Amino acid sequence: MSDPIALVVDDEPLILMDTADIVASAGYHVIEARSADEAFELLAKYRSVKLLMTDVQMPGTMDGLALARYVGEHWPEVHVVVASGAVTPKDDELPHGARFLGKPLNQALVLETLQELERESEPRPKG
Repeated sequence: MSDPIALVVDDEPLILMDTADIVASAGYHVIEARSADEAFELLAKYRSVKLLMTDVQMPGTMDGLALARYVGEHWPEVHVVVASGAVTPKDDELPHGARFLGKPLNQALVLETLQELERESEPRPKG
């Protein structure tokens, strides 16, 4: 079985690289985007994305919150993690089930969050 695909989105190259490394260490095959617009193109190409991890403030036609909401609406099976060091979104700004992490990212917290999301998506044993 191949590794699940994660789409990591951040306009800061060093942060993108660090975040991608953390997510890859959790067992994901990582694809990277530097804007929400680029992320949309990659979502169309890689239809089996299991995780979206996005920054909030980015250049382009939409920010990370709008991207997260769109993915939550159109691909509810995709786990969504939003990260920012500048903005803390309100609960109603995030799609259902999404997580928010403050920056700078703590590797242990990221890994714990990804494990929680995986556990929540596992089928529950019947009865």
